[in-house]
Amino acid sequence: MQPETATRIANLDSTLTTIEKVMDLGELTARSRELEQQAGDPSLWDDPAHAQAVTTELSGVQSRLKKVTSLRQRVDDLPVIYELAEEEGDDSLAEEELGALEEAVSSLEVQTMLSGEYDAREAVVNIRSGAGGVDAADWAEMLMRMYTRWAEKNGYKVDIYDVSYAEEAGIKSATFVVHGEYMYGQLSVEQGTHRLVRISPFDNQARRQTSFAEVEVLPVVEQTDHIDIPDADIRVDVYRSSGPGGQSVNTTDSAVRITHLPTGIVVTCQNEKSQIQNKASALRVLQSKLLERKRQEEKAELDALGAGGNASWGNQMRSYVLHPFKMVKDLRTNYEVGDPQKVLDGDIDGFLESGIRWRMAENK
Repeated sequence: MQPETATRIANLDSTLTTIEKVMDLGELTARSRELEQQAGDPSLWDDPAHAQAVTTELSGVQSRLKKVTSLRQRVDDLPVIYELAEEEGDDSLAEEELGALEEAVSSLEVQTMLSGEYDAREAVVNIRSGAGGVDAADWAEMLMRMYTRWAEKNGYKVDIYDVSYAEEAGIKSATFVVHGEYMYGQLSVEQGTHRLVRISPFDNQARRQTSFAEVEVLPVVEQTDHIDIPDADIRVDVYRSSGPGGQSVNTTDSAVRITHLPTGIVVTCQNEKSQIQNKASALRVLQSKLLERKRQEEKAELDALGAGGNASWGNQMRSYVLHPFKMVKDLRTNYEVGDPQKVLDGDIDGFLESGIRWRMAENK
């Protein structure tokens, strides 16, 4: 084994050991056993909301344990893999395994950095088209596809609450929830303005067009958040759901629009089949928006007192260039890739990891 390879393996082992200490595998194992006992109680489903919380946490704890124990086994096996490779005179597979492990351990290390108050929550994602006309609406739909493809590739369920389609192409706005542990912690670094530069497919003169879309990421509210919304503070309107081009997708007035009168915040939901379900989903989104508003107000107060750090993400945070050259670049971290199509197909892990590391450095 080359000295450089031995150093890489030693560094990998050291990083994973630190991760194991931070995760506290003993406590995690004990929590898994406790949740398994609760999940095995026949009376658990007498309270469906509590049962769902227990099973969701159990799944997350077991997934984390499985991931770290699997990585530990693979790291411990590396010296043997290299020894066998030397006997065969070909270490290409061993090098491939070492590279894959370095990437996997680095990704897990980033997850251990997610210790914010709401980081472990699921995420509500809002996308709105900005300047750029029909190209901006198309761009907003491309971003929605990017995030849903990322979720699908990683095994996370997505519930689309509402999509407002534009007249010619694309969408005016969309709201969806990404289910899974630490979704808010990971996706919150995507918040900001995303800029697209390309030859417009909607311009008969094939001119270059710059389009903008806004991404907002909120933590899903929980019962412990105490976001009370008096009935007198909201106005509920119902209407008929519609799809692209005005095509009716539901023959009843089941879509719901809720306006929060004190703040002017408006949320809509037309995904569910019943008006009651749509109202409940819309209320959850409204609570998430009010929770984020409360958090921002509290942070502003701390910043005014000199207690807050420089955590501003700015407005424009990433550029996607398809012409005259191809590149996607994060303007905060300077992380960039030369294959925009791969990114738009959901390969955004590198941007998420660099964003989380950047945020950690900014908040020190």
